Amino acid sequence: MPLVLLCLLTAGLWWKMTVPVPNSTAVSWALPEPELERSPCLVGIVPIVYYSVLLGLGLPANILTAVALSRLATRTKKSSYWYLLALTTSDILTQVFIIFVGFILQTAILARAVPSAFIHTVTVLEFTANHASTWVTVLLTVDRYVALCHPLRYRAVSYPRRTRRIIAAVFAAALATGVPFYWWLDMWRDADPPTALDTALKWLHCVTIYFLPCSIFLAANSAIVRKLRRRRRAGGGKAAALLLAVTAAFIVLWAPRAVVTMCHLYVASVRRDWRVHLALDVANMVAMLNTSLNFFLYCFVSQTFRRAVGEVLRGQPRAAPRRGSTHCPPFPPPGLEPLKLLGSTAL
Repeated sequence: MPLVLLCLLTAGLWWKMTVPVPNSTAVSWALPEPELERSPCLVGIVPIVYYSVLLGLGLPANILTAVALSRLATRTKKSSYWYLLALTTSDILTQVFIIFVGFILQTAILARAVPSAFIHTVTVLEFTANHASTWVTVLLTVDRYVALCHPLRYRAVSYPRRTRRIIAAVFAAALATGVPFYWWLDMWRDADPPTALDTALKWLHCVTIYFLPCSIFLAANSAIVRKLRRRRRAGGGKAAALLLAVTAAFIVLWAPRAVVTMCHLYVASVRRDWRVHLALDVANMVAMLNTSLNFFLYCFVSQTFRRAVGEVLRGQPRAAPRRGSTHCPPFPPPGLEPLKLLGSTAL
């Protein structure tokens, strides 16, 4: 509710978002930039309402997901839950840095009336969270591929300590790849035409968060589908469909932003063409939807996750695994039941 009220309070500040901001950090942010007429913003207060609702619903859902997954990760000692927990953590960081700090606070409320160093530092954190979310999803996809297609190897190489080290390395790499984006400029503030630096950063962005990850998704999913067809076991089609659905959600929701970025570079500039400007606003909103979907996907796919969420909501204490318990874990050994393993660890 406080975030919804924030939406209403900030609606009156929307007019500030049209204040021109210079394209170069070498010029003081307080000085106006002489330029030709810019493309108008046609979405009005829709982004403020949308992002406020998305944050108000998605952030609590992701926090609940993180608590439930942390219980499952420590209880079952399964690598898949650690990857899911890392993915949820990166989604929370994405919502905090991109939606709350980057848009609602910095742009809608403060109208970017802050020092340029603050703007660029926030940009680095935004891209770091974005890269971490994307590449943890890649790790989870590869983990499922190895578990299904190479179960014996998976048993030897997959264990919690190794998984946590890999996750830490991915977050460190995400920070390293986020640093160059200190010099990133929003597409509606790029030079017209974009400079060589603008073009290089836009290409790096698209390759890092879309083209390369999607290539890995397609390759891994294709191998999984072929493996399931050869085995012809009951339930394999459903398991593959679940994994394909969650990776397809990423591909579909991030595709508009990648397409608009390429159009901005080679067809029409966002700051000159109102249609590309509108498409960018919509593409950003669609992409951020991806940070709030996982909770509902987990609830739909996994009864174990639904049970863990119920325990959290009822305030039940964390249950420790009993020694010698005969309870069947939610993630069977990959060499025995790979199909159930795949079905229960969808993104």
